[in-house]
Amino acid sequence: MIRITLIIFFLLFHGTVNASIKSEIINNFKLTENLRFDFVQKIGKKIEKGECIIAYPKKILCKYNDRYNKILVSNGKSLVINSDRNNQYYRYRLDKTPLNLILDRNFLINKMKNSETLTSSSLNYYSFKIIYEKSTIIIHFDRNTLNIIGWTTNDIYQNKVETRISNIESNLMIDKNIFKIQNYIN
Repeated sequence: MIRITLIIFFLLFHGTVNASIKSEIINNFKLTENLRFDFVQKIGKKIEKGECIIAYPKKILCKYNDRYNKILVSNGKSLVINSDRNNQYYRYRLDKTPLNLILDRNFLINKMKNSETLTSSSLNYYSFKIIYEKSTIIIHFDRNTLNIIGWTTNDIYQNKVETRISNIESNLMIDKNIFKIQNYIN
């Protein structure tokens, strides 16, 4: 009888702790207007590095550390990828990419609120798994700071994309003109 009582107490306590942490993560994320960070992105065996600025909702500018000076930018509606590799750029409707969901803070917050699962995959971070239409997103938050530290998605070609971010700064003064797509088209 004591053993059953202890098990029930542990399960109730664990559920309360998870609910509290989930609430703290969501509240912290609500206060995030923008982020500047370094990233490491793994797509299959290919690893890319660079730096990004995200301004919610749905704006991003990433400069890759590669010999082709690859740039990814979204103005909230379109996504452009450009590089010195060739003299053309690729333009996509943002709503047709997984970044559409990653860059929508309100969408993520609502999904996290309704999520039953907050997992502690390791000693370093918590993860939320979000399934929306045909997309699955796993968002990772630092266990100590409760800041977003990465995500896992599938790209438009259904390749698994793991993004880890570091050197994170939030709520900075950002010139909104950096998200103008025309600045990055050859």
